[in-house]
Amino acid sequence: MNSDSPARNTKVMNRFDLTSRLIAKLKNEEAVIGGIGNTNFDLWAAGHRPQNFYMLGSMGLAFPIALGVALAQPDRPVFALEGDGSLLMQLGSLTTIATLAPKNLTMVVMDNGIYQITGAQPTPAAAVADIVAIAVASGLTNSSWAADEEDFERLIEESLSAAGPTLIGVRIDDKPGVGTTRRDPVQIRERFMHGMGVRELL
Repeated sequence: MNSDSPARNTKVMNRFDLTSRLIAKLKNEEAVIGGIGNTNFDLWAAGHRPQNFYMLGSMGLAFPIALGVALAQPDRPVFALEGDGSLLMQLGSLTTIATLAPKNLTMVVMDNGIYQITGAQPTPAAAVADIVAIAVASGLTNSSWAADEEDFERLIEESLSAAGPTLIGVRIDDKPGVGTTRRDPVQIRERFMHGMGVRELL
């Protein structure tokens, strides 16, 4: 991350705490899509609900999946949680989201500058890349770094009435995820589709 990045002035926060703060604000069956690894584990631990979707095994798909949900159900607020390493695998999704511009989509990038679950190798975001600046340049003009926990909550609340998609970057520590998602793809899919009101539980 370059030295001029606004993220340098933001507080280093905790993924599970931020995820818990988000879940506590949900009141209307909002969809939440969790990326792979620790982002996923913390979403599971923060409050398991049928409207949560837990991505397993494929980096960078939280935002594309959330885009599909947001387009299919434009009246439902949709949140997507992704790590910086995973997002770097799918940067093209940002321009697609900016082009389609669903106003009900909020993306949260949990940036600790490492591929944490595979051994803490540094990501490009750690040294030279500013995720929020990339998002803005991709057309997601409503993108910003959260300065601290209170600012994160404010940005989440503002995203619910935004005129277009929102991206929130948060700097996080390297603490491991809390809990472990049950790795049952069929159950995850069926429960989520039930939570979206499009399928009865098997």
